[in-house]
Amino acid sequence: FVVAVATTAATAISGASAFVVSSPQSSSRSPASAYSRWMPLRETAVATLDGKDIDNEFTPINNYMLVQGAETKEQSDGGIILTGKQKITKSEGKVVSVGPGRIYEDSGVYIPMPVKAGESVVYGKYSGTELDYNGKKHLLVSDIDVMVKFEGDELTLEGADVIYDNVMVYVEEKEEDASVGGILLAKSSTKSRSTKPSTGEVIKVGPGRTAINGELMEMDVAVGDFVKFRDFSGEKVEIEGKKYSVVKMND
Repeated sequence: FVVAVATTAATAISGASAFVVSSPQSSSRSPASAYSRWMPLRETAVATLDGKDIDNEFTPINNYMLVQGAETKEQSDGGIILTGKQKITKSEGKVVSVGPGRIYEDSGVYIPMPVKAGESVVYGKYSGTELDYNGKKHLLVSDIDVMVKFEGDELTLEGADVIYDNVMVYVEEKEEDASVGGILLAKSSTKSRSTKPSTGEVIKVGPGRTAINGELMEMDVAVGDFVKFRDFSGEKVEIEGKKYSVVKMND
């Protein structure tokens, strides 16, 4: 399925669109055209996409957003140069542009995007489709893969917001270094024997999920509540040196 619109300079000359999403000859716009973006073709390239010249700005459609990924951290806070797998790649970045949103097919209810261009987002570790836009790493990320949004370049707990029906929970992790009999265990042993903690305090609560009839579904938890969520659900987010779990309300 198409997640973005772009026209190469080569197709601009021939007059054919690289992705057929709308027709300039049509005088009326169908409901589906709300998901597409058509622009007059230009003869000169204004951007590059995966090394190819394109004649207009790269525009996501539906519920996708174009995110410029954060730069890989090649030096530790203590000044140590990191190499290979030691380099830290954050699953966050700045939103460059967003699609119009999505529509429930059964009811026609429109759900606008929860983020806007200029905001920063944290997304799942394996989320998004990577691409090279204007010589820099970008990703196409769906709104449902965004866990946290924030303003500015630095992620802080005060400035972090969760979207839709996401809940941010602080879980205090304690690593056991000894068995019941007092025998010291290696770190690899403790990791294999321990289970992922799934009980903690609610720190942030999203506004809720939009139902198929367009009504906002209320959240059943509030900041300060203590909750138990399903084992191994959600994603980890590190903020100001502490790790938080972001889980869905139904978990």
